[in-house]
Amino acid sequence: MATITETTTRLTAPVGRLFSQGPDFKYGDFRDDLLQNGYAVVKGAVPRERALKYADDIYQWLEDLYVSTISHALQPLIQSHSNLGFKRDDPSTIHKDHLPDINEKGMCLGYAISHESFTWAVRQEPEVTKAFEKVYDTEDLIVSFDSVNIGFPNRKDVQPNKPWPHQDQDPEEPGFRCLQGLVNLLPNGPKDGGLIVCKGAHRLSEELHEEFKDEEEKVWTWYVKPRSHMNTHLNEFFRTRHWYGLTTANMNWLKEKGCEWIKVEAEPGDLLLWDSRTPHYNVSSESDQNRFAVYTCYMPVADATKEELEVKKKAFEETKMTTHWPNAKHVVELPVTRNGEPDPYQRTSPQKPVQLSERGYKLTGIPYLESMA
Repeated sequence: MATITETTTRLTAPVGRLFSQGPDFKYGDFRDDLLQNGYAVVKGAVPRERALKYADDIYQWLEDLYVSTISHALQPLIQSHSNLGFKRDDPSTIHKDHLPDINEKGMCLGYAISHESFTWAVRQEPEVTKAFEKVYDTEDLIVSFDSVNIGFPNRKDVQPNKPWPHQDQDPEEPGFRCLQGLVNLLPNGPKDGGLIVCKGAHRLSEELHEEFKDEEEKVWTWYVKPRSHMNTHLNEFFRTRHWYGLTTANMNWLKEKGCEWIKVEAEPGDLLLWDSRTPHYNVSSESDQNRFAVYTCYMPVADATKEELEVKKKAFEETKMTTHWPNAKHVVELPVTRNGEPDPYQRTSPQKPVQLSERGYKLTGIPYLESMA
């Protein structure tokens, strides 16, 4: 009797970063969602209890933010208080008089928050970095010194958060170039404010920009005009081709192609990832749930030039913020004001010294730069 032997071959993911094996390769994990949909949720990248502790750290940071210098004009406002007077259990303190400068989108772009201890603790979380290692097939990564989102719903003291669909990649540099991310720290359901993405639109990015290459009403942001007062829209002070705002015509074109907008839901500790070509923005809350998130973006150090690493080193040493590009493509230096004057609560160093592990220090890029000397 003949014997038939069936041999099963175990397939392993080949070497190479995301998209190197084509857009339809199957990894069997979150990378499949990135390839197909342009976004993914890595569940429990940070243990829930630790994520909630980071959220508590942010509350504490808000309560402890203290004044360093007081201008004569602001003395009546500040009175005898050394801090802003925010209290997490007092809803009346959710007001610009008791909060740092947080724009209508929840972004805090000052106060050295991008180098606070809780921000760096999130960046050094093992499963967060591991997700990016899988995407880029390397452990030699650098991280962005990006912002923190502190979103309190239904605020009346700031301008409304209008939709601002955009891509964070220059249309003239096609293909997969950057993976953005955020670590979610509080429950974030379908009605809570947070990330909304245009599912699958990353695959149509090159076609979209070819279709609209002669479009007259392009929406770019520029890095020139500083904010003259609190909560000015991002368009007022950014200048970079690595931000492309979608017009109504762009949006209609994507809709006709079958792309739909998805509000991403997440639990504390979930890591949200999206291709920079995927149109996205953060939507306003329809609930009473606060939103805290730390933006985290990593890229291979091999993708950064020596000059970029030098800029990154300086940004780290001066505790300055960058955009999502880990190679310090843009260093964020914006005026932080309160009632039209420099905010006396603005800081140029974190409240607590940064604690970096050996891996955390590598993420700054400095050891790689030193090896080039």
